[in-house]
Amino acid sequence: MMTWRAGEVESVGTEWPGALELRVRVALDDGPVTVKALAYPEIVGRFAVGDTVLLNVSALMRGLGTGGYALVVAPGSPDRLPADPPAGPGHLVKARYTPLQAMVLGVDDQESPHHDVLRDADDLHGTPVVVADLHSAVPAIIAGLRHGAARAGRPAPTVAYVMTDGGALPAWFSRTVAGLRDAGWIASCLTAGQAFGGDLEAVTVHTALLAAREVVGADVIVVAQGPGNLGTGTRWGFSGVSAGEALNAASVLNGRPIASLRVSGADPRNRHLGVSHHSLTAYGRVALAPAEVVVPVFDPDPLAEVGQSLDGLGRRIATQVQALGERHRLVEVSAGADLYTALGSSPVRLSTMGRGLDADPAAFLTAAAAGVHAATALAH
Repeated sequence: MMTWRAGEVESVGTEWPGALELRVRVALDDGPVTVKALAYPEIVGRFAVGDTVLLNVSALMRGLGTGGYALVVAPGSPDRLPADPPAGPGHLVKARYTPLQAMVLGVDDQESPHHDVLRDADDLHGTPVVVADLHSAVPAIIAGLRHGAARAGRPAPTVAYVMTDGGALPAWFSRTVAGLRDAGWIASCLTAGQAFGGDLEAVTVHTALLAAREVVGADVIVVAQGPGNLGTGTRWGFSGVSAGEALNAASVLNGRPIASLRVSGADPRNRHLGVSHHSLTAYGRVALAPAEVVVPVFDPDPLAEVGQSLDGLGRRIATQVQALGERHRLVEVSAGADLYTALGSSPVRLSTMGRGLDADPAAFLTAAAAGVHAATALAH
């Protein structure tokens, strides 16, 4: 929920790199008052006395600790304000301290109907948790999971998707989430950390994982950042580092952590060819608890029609992951013709870094292999 107001700048105050304090006259519930407001000039521009500004006063109206600031969203006028949202429970603020911070009801919030369930929840009881770097891996993982379950003569498992905040913050941005939900491939999307807009909101990955099991009733949980991926070409400067942290969270909660490798046979950047350095760093350096790292065993036959042979790529991957075996258990899973066909059943378009299934089959086969392994884990 977001509460909007327009006000007039009365004075311009302290400035520090990237931020500017204003005093703004605005009408709140008790009448006109002067409030401190914070503007980020790089986002919303600069203001002078007499300017009208549009403010996000959600947290201010609730008396929450945001430094006592209203947040400047843009220049504005009172006759263009959205209507106030209906009053409701919840005091989790996400996208905090940004002009578009939003107040949501967290699944773990004191006002949540699930608070009693989650208050002392501390155990995933061996629930498989498949962790991936990129958002594009999510539908492929679930395709593999459903394929593995069908092959074993079992119904499709109930899947919850936990979206971390390394990429897009609003889950609403993801057409993948919408399509998977509409198709019944995921039962719920839970947004953790600063991510928001999921079916359930959670403060941390830990509470999102617990809610996925205790509230959603998930058989398998898939964790990945939202659309988008921040990378700098440095060893540590990429948002996918959080994949290693997610494995740690799954382990400390007694889940069954399963790592899906980021693989490509078509990426022109050598650091992402075969197993991406993102996976090697996140799983090899950040993930401190042992996990099961799924290594694909490619069958090149089904790929002849798209002119790709994965023999050499498979050997490269096997060499690259050897060091991961010092901490984790490497699990080889066949990624052959049947899995390639199963990927074609995805209700959403498969695309990673602008490449589809035919352009980079190894990326999706590897993710799907992690899903197959998760289905196998359910049988034990």
